[in-house]
Amino acid sequence: MALCGYPPEDLLLRPAFIRACADELKRLAQELQAYPGLAVVVGHPHAPGAHADLRTTATQQPLRWNAASLLRDGRVEATYGKLELPNYQVFDERRYFTSVGEPVVFEVGGVRCGINICEDAWFAEAPRRARAAGAEVLLVLNASPFHLGKAGMREAVMAQRCRETGLALVFAHGVGGQDELVFDGGSFALDADGRTVARAPQFEPALLLVAFDGARPLAGPTAPMLPREAQAWRALVLGTRDYVDKNGFPGVIIGLSGGVDSALVLAVAVDALGASRVRTVMMPSPYTAQMSLDDAAQMAQRLGVRHELLDIGPMFDAFRATLRPLLEARDGDTTEENLQARIRGTLLMALSNNSGAIVLTTGNKSEMATGYCTLYGDMAGGFAVIKDVTKTLVWQLARWRNAQAQAAGEAEVIPERIITRPPSAELRPDQTDQDSLPPYDQLDALLEAYLENDASPRQLIEAGAPRAVVAQVLRLVRINEYKRRQAPPGVRITHRAFGRDWRFPVTSHWREDEHSMID
Repeated sequence: MALCGYPPEDLLLRPAFIRACADELKRLAQELQAYPGLAVVVGHPHAPGAHADLRTTATQQPLRWNAASLLRDGRVEATYGKLELPNYQVFDERRYFTSVGEPVVFEVGGVRCGINICEDAWFAEAPRRARAAGAEVLLVLNASPFHLGKAGMREAVMAQRCRETGLALVFAHGVGGQDELVFDGGSFALDADGRTVARAPQFEPALLLVAFDGARPLAGPTAPMLPREAQAWRALVLGTRDYVDKNGFPGVIIGLSGGVDSALVLAVAVDALGASRVRTVMMPSPYTAQMSLDDAAQMAQRLGVRHELLDIGPMFDAFRATLRPLLEARDGDTTEENLQARIRGTLLMALSNNSGAIVLTTGNKSEMATGYCTLYGDMAGGFAVIKDVTKTLVWQLARWRNAQAQAAGEAEVIPERIITRPPSAELRPDQTDQDSLPPYDQLDALLEAYLENDASPRQLIEAGAPRAVVAQVLRLVRINEYKRRQAPPGVRITHRAFGRDWRFPVTSHWREDEHSMID
């Protein structure tokens, strides 16, 4: 789908979109007349007879392929239709496409090349068909969404295909952010034994030139595969940059609290966009500690971003005075805590409306999972940078980013006290997150096992988690689905993020935390 971007989702149901893609493919082919003999393979949506009537009826969907076409000497020489249509995790291809899989093999410089598209090469059948049709080299076009650990998995699976078929393989992979998804580049070439002979860098556009001796790829540039923290950081930066830039926002606004979550979002935003496009706002309440004010100002100054102070105390008092006749007398309860968060959300959105800059929310995955966040308050904004980053990983990334700065001979990006102080939303006196949640190391281990690896309550308990903690966490996950449905999109870095990967009903009588503790 390089021609239009992936995933185009329900744009594929619009006849005008399919016709526009067909027109663009034809135009691109005509441009290649200036380069005689050059063979170009392009991924695109395809409908046989794209200018025919493509209206969808209640009983029949028009024929559409996830396709790749060979362009050469001014014309579309052949078109391949994808065989394997994924329908799991973030994928929904059976909603749009028809499975095809008829081999397309063409010759370049005396070498016969076969085409596969992404999921095709994760299974044996499509590569086997290409080999049976005479291919000597397999060309695989990919928009394979990133998650931690995915890059190594790709190369291992593709190496298996090479050993099964005896074909060399070239894996051309997209790079960039598309809504929640990040495509991490790192294109590579493998020889027929599955050995990596060339690799492009991850998370940046690159041209990887691979020379061939017949059907054998020769050793070329081989960028290293990045370590885990570096991959997570680069994914957050790339996803944030592309969301902001591709949607035309002039910059971003961040509510800076003096805590580690907003500090991490600020560091990512500056790396993604530069300091001149980032604006921070500190909004203290009567419960905000002086060190929060000091640490936020210090970090903003250190990074060179515009930083402002808006005291919400008078607004907080005015809200309480207005509501007092209507509310039961329960000073210091959740009502007052949420008022503070929603005042801050209102101020940030007003600044966004006035400037055109998008508000970046600062909630992490641990908070999103358990509902430790406020609708229309700290959840107010347009993009959730660390929505798929657990609190323990937040701390790891903060330390990693500081270590990178120190290795470069620069001052730490995030002041150390922000990282080491006990986490608190500062919505009441002496509050800490652990007043409401289990310790984050315990919580995040449970969330990873339950949300990402489908562990049952019984398995969590057998692994050593206290029964009461398991019940508490699973209940919080269940009752806060309504909040997650209203959260902004955010960068996906795990294989199960909230959003496309997570499709649970808001309304359900099923209570796994109550009925399945010993299943």
